[in-house]
Amino acid sequence: MSKKTRYLLGILLTIIIGTILYWFFCCQYCSNNGKHNHKKHHLKTNDVVKPTVTKTPFLVNDPNGNFNIETNSSFNFKTSDYHVIKPLSPNLEDGLNNLAKYFSSNPEKHLLITGVYKEEEENHSAFPNLGLARANAVKNLIASRGVNYKNITTNSQLDNSLTADVSSVLYGPLNFNITTKDQQDTVNTKELEDQLKAIKADPLILYFDTAQVAIELTASQRQKVANMVDYLTKVDQSHIVITGHTDNEGSRETNIKVGQGRADFAKNYLMDNGIPENKIISTSVGPDQPIADNTTEEGKAKNRRVVVTIN
Repeated sequence: MSKKTRYLLGILLTIIIGTILYWFFCCQYCSNNGKHNHKKHHLKTNDVVKPTVTKTPFLVNDPNGNFNIETNSSFNFKTSDYHVIKPLSPNLEDGLNNLAKYFSSNPEKHLLITGVYKEEEENHSAFPNLGLARANAVKNLIASRGVNYKNITTNSQLDNSLTADVSSVLYGPLNFNITTKDQQDTVNTKELEDQLKAIKADPLILYFDTAQVAIELTASQRQKVANMVDYLTKVDQSHIVITGHTDNEGSRETNIKVGQGRADFAKNYLMDNGIPENKIISTSVGPDQPIADNTTEEGKAKNRRVVVTIN
């Protein structure tokens, strides 16, 4: 082989080796880099920013006294529900006990509980909104530790920024404030009498269908329940009275039992909404107090009722 031929073969071999190396290092890098960029782009276009879960601690302080509680945990609720999720955490239990001790030593103090709710939540409680229902549930827990009901007031606040976690749990949708109750804020006897007259003049009346298994109140009916609970808080010896009524079909003895069953059904509903059992009296008069003509179906339907009022 001539020197010139060997020279040409060397050049050709160099070109071939260079091409192979170029493909291996450069093209593979470009290919991988393209995939990497595509993956990054894919993540960016599909990335969803999760909203921050609202977590409000159990925070109670007296601006005019030497008392302050702040725990990491609080009273939690499921979305669209008014039952406190149990069990309570140990530090929350300790906080409740310390709060009770403070009120025992300072009976002039007053606790305002504000329940928070969202407009989109479904309200199946007996109260005008879930915020008030949640505040009432916590009021009962605090009262069970020894704080007098008269020292606790409840109200509600709408907050559509309230955010639950992925399990639909709301963490601490409540606010607490301690004040000193002024004498002018005390309800006088005349106001209590007027409140009682208003409740008795316009009681809560529930009509029952055959095999009814749930109670859903209207907005005006929920307000009546709230008014009765407010009166219960102010007057120690007061009770909610639930009376079952029936039409005159069948024997009186049977109808007394049917009326009692309806009254107890309504009682359990109110108890589920946080009204203490010892503040509710359920009874039945069966067919003895009709308000409509029992000879017509329309009249019988009106007589099959439960009347809820205050004694």
